[in-house]
Amino acid sequence: MTRYREICADLAGRISAGDLAEGAELPGVRELAQRFGSTSSTVGRAERALADAGVIVTADRRRPRVAQGGAVAARRFLHADRVFRLAGSDDPALDVVSRRLGRSLQVLDAEGSFSGLRALRQSRADGAAVHLMHHTGIYNAPFATGLLRGLRPHLIHLWRREQGLLVPPGNPRGLSTAADIAKLRVAKRRQGTGTRVLFERLLLAEGCDPDTVAGPETGSHLEVALAVASGIVEVGLGVRSVARDLELDFVPLVSEQYDVVLTGAALDAAAPLVAALHDPALRAAVAALGGYDTDDSGSVEELGP
Repeated sequence: MTRYREICADLAGRISAGDLAEGAELPGVRELAQRFGSTSSTVGRAERALADAGVIVTADRRRPRVAQGGAVAARRFLHADRVFRLAGSDDPALDVVSRRLGRSLQVLDAEGSFSGLRALRQSRADGAAVHLMHHTGIYNAPFATGLLRGLRPHLIHLWRREQGLLVPPGNPRGLSTAADIAKLRVAKRRQGTGTRVLFERLLLAEGCDPDTVAGPETGSHLEVALAVASGIVEVGLGVRSVARDLELDFVPLVSEQYDVVLTGAALDAAAPLVAALHDPALRAAVAALGGYDTDDSGSVEELGP
């Protein structure tokens, strides 16, 4: 490792660990040069690299300071070469995030929340995108603590999103609740997906038997919308954004929390994802899809025993 990279790694490591907090001044150039047995120009090169990465901010005639959000940017800088493997639930907004992160994020599949948790438990993935309500009424956290016991389970909050009925323009049947669809032909997500769990839970709450509802199974929210738009079915359950894409009407039913479940050991690999979720431009791009609340995007929650 070249000397300037060693200086970068040392400073980024201290910032990541919290030894240098947001707004804190870095040691002077001469002090750093002496500490590393280097030159002032090499220290200056290291500081420019950290500034370009958003870890620190520089100003004329002032020492560099740790940037707002510098700890997250420092972890992203330190682990830029790592790849975060994500399995689990399908969501159109994840496509926006994936395009932004490029090789830093590898989406393994989008076969559903259950599949994602299984891949995480089997170490085939570093994280699982999920939206599952526990019988306690809490989203995602109980599943993470139960399946990752002893592995320091965490949640990365992605966003809240609306799910509801996708219906033809004008909602010709006047549908408003899950009970209204029990006798219709419905596009359903596959077993093991969080949306299928939601679909069955909503019907059971209305006193309807989900097993009696006719209609094809689909692999994504987009496929649900396509089935409605093409007239194959009369209604489907999905996210608002796909209704907007295909000019369907949308009847909101729930707002759900959408998170990534991961172990403590995967936090470093997830640093680019966390940093991206704090970017106002990315948040705006997700919100523009329709039906997303990004106020809490990028917050990381460590779960108890």
